[in-house]
Amino acid sequence: MSIFPTKILLATDGSADAMLANETAADLANTTNSELHVVTVAPGALDPTYRIESFVRYEDALKEVEEEARRILNEQVKKIEEAGGKVAEAHLRRGRREDEIVKLAEEIGAGLIVMGSRGLGGVRRALMGSVSDFVVRHAHCPVMIVRR
Repeated sequence: MSIFPTKILLATDGSADAMLANETAADLANTTNSELHVVTVAPGALDPTYRIESFVRYEDALKEVEEEARRILNEQVKKIEEAGGKVAEAHLRRGRREDEIVKLAEEIGAGLIVMGSRGLGGVRRALMGSVSDFVVRHAHCPVMIVRR
């Protein structure tokens, strides 16, 4: 039995802070011969952090958000593969980011979740919470938070 996970879930939002997590997850998957799964979560109807300001129709807004999330996901997969990594599966989800990451990790049987940290300050984190904090507290498996 290996101490290394057989499946790694990389949660990414395409931000600059997530790039180091992408590299870390790809390297770890390659060196441990683990499957690498990548997820991007589009804000859903219940996500309070998403504001619809510049869209006329709700359906159009959701479509636009999902298309942007799909673009981000495809871009991240391409960057991982260009760097020599191999992505077993790319997942696009909609909803609250933290909930969807935890659910997907359980569904695929991930042995490790890798994600970046935006490094929110103490006051902002206390008021808003953070996706990485939630995932660490609720995931069924270890979580690696990658910081610069």
